[in-house]
Amino acid sequence: MHKILILLGWLAVSASPFAAGLEAISNGDAVSGLKDALTQGASAAIGKLGVENGFLGNAQVKIPLPDALKRIESGLRLMGMQRQADELVTAMNRAAEQAVPEAKSLLTSAVRNMNVQDAKGILTGGETAATDYFKLATSAQLTKTFLPIVTKATSKVGLAEQYNGLAGQAAQYGLINAEQAKIENYVTQKTLDGLFLMIAEQEKAIRKDPVGTATGMAQKVFGLLRR
Repeated sequence: MHKILILLGWLAVSASPFAAGLEAISNGDAVSGLKDALTQGASAAIGKLGVENGFLGNAQVKIPLPDALKRIESGLRLMGMQRQADELVTAMNRAAEQAVPEAKSLLTSAVRNMNVQDAKGILTGGETAATDYFKLATSAQLTKTFLPIVTKATSKVGLAEQYNGLAGQAAQYGLINAEQAKIENYVTQKTLDGLFLMIAEQEKAIRKDPVGTATGMAQKVFGLLRR
């Protein structure tokens, strides 16, 4: 409670646009509302992505062929490999859809472990301050969690193995980015990018229209902050 009082005292002095709104709610409710908003935003993003066609059917996050492979895509078509290329795109996006639900516990843990400085930065930060917090707190662990899921899914596609062989050699000579040297690393990073993009969209929506997009204490706190 002492830490929460410090936080709200800081906000009253340093963030005058928020002070009047925060005075209308209790100290505990302020922090509870913030955590509630983060949890709701993350859950909504996972709910949209972690389903069939969550990635494949969403132009915002659909994972395309790696640039290195796209450069020879026309050649693949001429060689009659368009079907394999299409299979790889589908496999990459299905892998992302399978991996994303595993993020829920890690994101929830990040909310639970949020400290006063984190809360301060989120409440007074920009429209994606919460997303930035999630990135910093969870990216490394999410990468470890997603990678084996993605590897298992993409390894079933023959073109993925061929790509890894060619891209690995090209990376040794600096011809392609090392991050694209293995298809599973590329897909894992794109999965993270898509997840954080959707979390950012949810965060913006809650900040802009808390009444229409949030519930409970999250709606109350962010509604007051907009006054």
